[in-house]
Amino acid sequence: MGWFDPVALQIGPIAIRWYALAYIAGFILGWRYALWLTRRTALPPDRTALDDFLTWAVVGTILGGRLGYVLFYNLDEYLADPLSILEIWHGGMSFHGGFLGVAAAIILFARSRGFSPLLLGDVVAAAAPIGLLFGRIANFVNGELWGRVVTQPWVTWGFVFPNGGPAPRHPSQLYEAGLEGLVLFLILLPLAASARIRARPGIILGAFIAWYGLSRFLVEFVREPDAQLGYLMGTDWFTRGQQLSIPMILIGLAVVLWAARRPAVEAPAPAASSPAA
Repeated sequence: MGWFDPVALQIGPIAIRWYALAYIAGFILGWRYALWLTRRTALPPDRTALDDFLTWAVVGTILGGRLGYVLFYNLDEYLADPLSILEIWHGGMSFHGGFLGVAAAIILFARSRGFSPLLLGDVVAAAAPIGLLFGRIANFVNGELWGRVVTQPWVTWGFVFPNGGPAPRHPSQLYEAGLEGLVLFLILLPLAASARIRARPGIILGAFIAWYGLSRFLVEFVREPDAQLGYLMGTDWFTRGQQLSIPMILIGLAVVLWAARRPAVEAPAPAASSPAA
């Protein structure tokens, strides 16, 4: 039995890949979920702001994800051939870079609209696990970012991945889809739906950052490290993904504690209507 075909639909020379569909589904469903959340309180952002921010989120994700991969994972190769940075169809995206790209977009957009970036950050963080879920499933379908070779006798669900050798490997993409996608979504759902929590901007965002960092750190123990980097600091287990996730755990917890101690934010009063002429 062959592996999954990464191309979902082929129309002549045009190939529509599952990975592209995963990005599209993540953005659309995340945007719809964010709209539902904003209707539960009178706090910013409103529907108009979310509609306008969607383009910013797409650009921040793609630019940040690509530049993050270049800087964090494969800088020497791209310095030798800078034009290959533009060849995103060959793969090479970093979550940590995408996170920084979206964070920059949130700050710039929210300030341009006159409200706290943390209010927008909470909504985006609550919706982000939807995109992570689809993205990690797409990684699995593409047969990329696989796990390490299974050595535990009780692990009976290993997969033989294309280009991954003949030995069964951990489906680390599915582990991440579960922890970073489904579990994180369920953790943030009651927080995001609570007007009391939303009134303390930063709690949801901090919880997202901390849980993602913890999930990624743990999954890295069974995920194959990037071939060009291998293990770090002279160990046989510590990876670049773990190195980047430790600050996320610490920063996320600090943001939650800081936000929980701040006074609640009140929704802006509705504008008074002008008297009839």
